[in-house]
Amino acid sequence: MFRDVDLENIAAPVLRAALADTPFVVSQIDDVILGNAAGPGGNIARLSALVAWQDISVPGVTTDRQCGAGLEAVIHACRLIQAGAGDVYVAGGAESHSRKPLRALPGQKGKAPNFYDRARFSPDTIGDPEMGAAADVVAQAHNITRERQDAFALRSHSRAIHAQTNGAFDTEIVSIEGQHQDECPRDTLSPERLARLRPAFGKNGTVTVGNACPLNDGAAALVVTSAGFAKAHGITHALEFLDAASAGVDPNLLGIGPVASTRKLLDRNPEVSLGAVTHLEFNEAFAAQVLASLDLLAVSEDLANAQGGAIALGHPFGASGAILVTRLFAQLVTLPQPETALAMAMIGIGGGQGLTAMFRPAHL
Repeated sequence: MFRDVDLENIAAPVLRAALADTPFVVSQIDDVILGNAAGPGGNIARLSALVAWQDISVPGVTTDRQCGAGLEAVIHACRLIQAGAGDVYVAGGAESHSRKPLRALPGQKGKAPNFYDRARFSPDTIGDPEMGAAADVVAQAHNITRERQDAFALRSHSRAIHAQTNGAFDTEIVSIEGQHQDECPRDTLSPERLARLRPAFGKNGTVTVGNACPLNDGAAALVVTSAGFAKAHGITHALEFLDAASAGVDPNLLGIGPVASTRKLLDRNPEVSLGAVTHLEFNEAFAAQVLASLDLLAVSEDLANAQGGAIALGHPFGASGAILVTRLFAQLVTLPQPETALAMAMIGIGGGQGLTAMFRPAHL
């Protein structure tokens, strides 16, 4: 959709729109924090801020926790607010899979450059599998059948189509280059069509293009501030950040990273139980890893992604974690929920990491 649009021109309209949804002005921004995983390098946050507002006083910093980069950016902004380092942060993520650079290392002794698709996430002594191959390993290790993966993928599309048809995404989507609707949800999918797809990463595997996410271009941004500052500026409803945790796991089983990060978060917050979670956004890189993680956490798969997830809506790496929080904001604040509601965002990360953040609606 945006194959000819530079990354900063995807991010800038989203930054502007996020700030415009608040009573704050550009001069109040303490920093712009954006996650990015496969981009051109440099500092896409600063570049995007300059494009967005043409204001040289607005700083920017770019984070890279690969698929978790966007959620990491939001958490980092929340931690800065907790520390009293500033009042207003614009945080999120941006990715252009279409325009990611061709990467090469210099050839040895005058040989041709060595082109490669991605950076290393783990040394060979441990293992550094490709994402799809690792998802197949997770499926086999945790007995996640092809049928169950396909059913989860179909549900993701069905939920996304229902939400899209009913305008659930309308207020959070910014039109770019005349495009204002996600292009990947499919209303023509069926169990039969999914069953006909061949394994994508190994002839005996169960992961297919149908039960894995598409790779997309996109951006997401949120405005992060303190409850007191928000209330002083007339804001009455917000999404309150409670805590977050990151954790490492075996890179060969990278998809179950959220299990470790969620358990770590719960250990630090013993008053919280997963049974109290009312809203869950879990990045759907592969149905296999989502299902395996939810099984290990003893969480119903029906709870995850009430309006569809990345299998239907897409996975723009650096933005996906921020999209999870945007979706929680829409479900808990745009459609106000009682303060007893409890939400989590979970994402697995290349190299064997997980990231989990916890939120609740706040009436200020």
